[in-house]
Amino acid sequence: MPTSFIAIIITLTHTKDENGKPKAYTRTNSNGSAFRPRSLERGLLTAARRPHRRRVTSLHEIIEGRPLDFDDRLISDLKFPNLLPPNPPIKILIAFCKNDPVFEALVTASHRLNFEPTFVKSAETAIEAFQNAATGGHHIIVVDARYPRIIEADVLGRSIRNSKGSQHTTMVAVVKKNLFEKDDTAVISLLDVGFNRCIIESPHVSICSSELRQIQHSLVRPQNVISTQQALYTALHRSREAVIITDDSLRAQYANRASEKVLNMKLDEIVGRSLNDLVTADISNILSHTTRHKDYEGFISTRRKSQETLHIHVRAVPVSCIGRNPTHLVLILEQTSGTTLSALASDALQALPHGKEVARGSLHSIRRGSFDVRSTASDGLRRTSLAKLSQLPLEAPITKVLSLLAQVQENCSADESKLLDRVMEFLKREGLYSPQMKEIRTEDPVATDLIGALLTQGPTNILSSRRSSNDSIIRGGGRPSTGSIVFNKTRESSQLSELLNSALSWDFEIFKLEELTEKRPLVCLGLELFRRFDVYNTFCCDEVTFKLWLIEIEKKYHSDNTYHNSTHAADVMQATACYLQQLSNRETKVMDRMDEATALIAAATHDIDHPGRSSAFLCNSDDRLALLYNDICVLESHHAATTFRLTMADDKINIFKHLDRESYKLARSIIVDMILATEMTRHFEHLAKFVSVFGTDVDSKETTHDNDDNQILIRRMLIKCADVSNPTRPLKFCVEWARRIAEEYFTQTDEEKHRNLPIVMPMFDRTTCSISKSQIGFIEYIIHDMMDAWNSFIEMPEIVRYMEHNYSKWKLFEEQGINTLSDIKRKQLTLNSETTGSSSIEEL
Repeated sequence: MPTSFIAIIITLTHTKDENGKPKAYTRTNSNGSAFRPRSLERGLLTAARRPHRRRVTSLHEIIEGRPLDFDDRLISDLKFPNLLPPNPPIKILIAFCKNDPVFEALVTASHRLNFEPTFVKSAETAIEAFQNAATGGHHIIVVDARYPRIIEADVLGRSIRNSKGSQHTTMVAVVKKNLFEKDDTAVISLLDVGFNRCIIESPHVSICSSELRQIQHSLVRPQNVISTQQALYTALHRSREAVIITDDSLRAQYANRASEKVLNMKLDEIVGRSLNDLVTADISNILSHTTRHKDYEGFISTRRKSQETLHIHVRAVPVSCIGRNPTHLVLILEQTSGTTLSALASDALQALPHGKEVARGSLHSIRRGSFDVRSTASDGLRRTSLAKLSQLPLEAPITKVLSLLAQVQENCSADESKLLDRVMEFLKREGLYSPQMKEIRTEDPVATDLIGALLTQGPTNILSSRRSSNDSIIRGGGRPSTGSIVFNKTRESSQLSELLNSALSWDFEIFKLEELTEKRPLVCLGLELFRRFDVYNTFCCDEVTFKLWLIEIEKKYHSDNTYHNSTHAADVMQATACYLQQLSNRETKVMDRMDEATALIAAATHDIDHPGRSSAFLCNSDDRLALLYNDICVLESHHAATTFRLTMADDKINIFKHLDRESYKLARSIIVDMILATEMTRHFEHLAKFVSVFGTDVDSKETTHDNDDNQILIRRMLIKCADVSNPTRPLKFCVEWARRIAEEYFTQTDEEKHRNLPIVMPMFDRTTCSISKSQIGFIEYIIHDMMDAWNSFIEMPEIVRYMEHNYSKWKLFEEQGINTLSDIKRKQLTLNSETTGSSSIEEL
């Protein structure tokens, strides 16, 4: 509404005569004299009687008695009903470590303004107070940022902002006066982590009262109004009409749930896209109306995700939020066509050739020209059963495939029918993607041992070959210390900070992090990666809770395991983050924020409480875990169960506590599935499924990723590649990981011989095994094909280059006789200097 128009309207007065009857509208001039617009009252009555007149009416015409047409006014001039915001007593949380004069002044000012104050003295108690369901949810939080060693204001700010319900809370930091005088770096850093304002310390009650009063009027009250609009968004989101809101450049800014059904797209795929990508019809007609502040109503064609064109009724309403020109366009879509995807699918099936007799009861009855006495005799009963089954709301995809093939078989040649018979024979097998072990070269017994053991789940045959038990025995196992974790912040803090800056580099120095954190790298790296991928905000959970959770998770890793310890978990988590970062650079969005958050959590916990022994060992030794999980997926089931049992047992570390039930179920299902995917016995099954969908060609990136089954394949492949990414890292890391896993396997073999148990990997004897041969076989039969397929999908060529480089090096080591543990250790002493000039991926 123009400013001059507002000024005139609010100064119009309605005077009365001596009898109390209305006289006329008057307006006060600048000199104070009264001005009576000619026939103004008559003009307003005329406008009310003729609301549909389409003519621009000027302010001068209104004053002169000309009719006012409300439909001719701008959209921004219309008066819409307002949703009144709540006006509860303001609750203020004051986090001060000392009861000094500044604190006392703030307390007194809070009481003077009738605020409801809460006082705490630490960051932990501040978070607990804010998250308290009964007394929390403060409108204002004042944090003492003058003593960062006592209260880390930046950490507290991030934690509050990542807590549920904090998006409309006003956070204020109290800083020292000289902080403003020196530079604004510290102030900017506080604002960046979520503080709304920084104020200078003052012991004067009047100054504190003035500051709080200004914060109340300029920040708290507008936030109350904004927060109230959430009710409107909820109503809009639950509306049955599809609503899409675009900006002035016709890029979708909002879409409600109903629009998903109309366009057959997820909300993340609609929001951010141009209207031209969603609509096949010419939108110039819509623009010609809306740019003149007129509503548009008509029919348009939309392109659904399946490339199906759908004609729908649309109403387009322009909205001016700022200024006079439309800033947003509201599209209300109403589906009028009865065509649906299921109907189209049904039509497609009807178009297929149908045979006269298509009995699906047995393989014999499906074959062309072949009849079975049993199937013929029971044909009527079978048809009745099939008719009943077809009415059930249950149908497996493989059943649809077999049905379609049977129909095609009726109209093909005899040779083609025989081929289809063979195809259907394979399709009817239960383990469609279950691998059959290819023949491994007999001259490579180490590779045979390693691959066979990795793909063996249950107990080993008691008649398997054993070696002499006279060799030295090194016992493993044991529990890690459960003491508190304290990092050296004086000597190594700068090195640690510099190292974490490269947390998304594929050449990340994981073993340097292990050294700086005293073999506890998971907490530091986990917090950094959670911050970079906005996991705190995704889970609506504060940073302190995640930190306590990571500490407890890392405690459950056995530090005396040479390989399956928290360093391995941190390494897998870092590889997962690198893959996620690479996927985020693609034009087509592959994983959303929940996918990224759960993938990082699954990577951090995928080997929690690993005993340093394989599942086959646990089954052979009748371990309690093998008995608990019936010799099926023993370790992975234990890792998944331990993750949630530990997390849900204590509210202080429960990172899922602020998720709604539906979001929690989704997060849990993803995490459990990804952890179970690390079981190596199903390696070839997962790989075969991934290749069958996405292939190994560059064109595979065109395959749709939004399908739920395809998303599962991507997540499984991601964590599998991260779990065994060692051969795709720089050589010095690859060799160190190979030494560590060999030591763990040797320790297991030592214990098996000592306890007279079946030996899972007989060739992994510390006195005779060739570590180089084991790595050569591992890369050839497990890593090579998987990384080729993953690289073609993710487009990360450095993993293949490193893999090929390391493979050639292991072959060279074997030729040079470098194969035992002592040989590898001696080689590692010179490896760093040898690879200094060639570790760059560009030079490989």
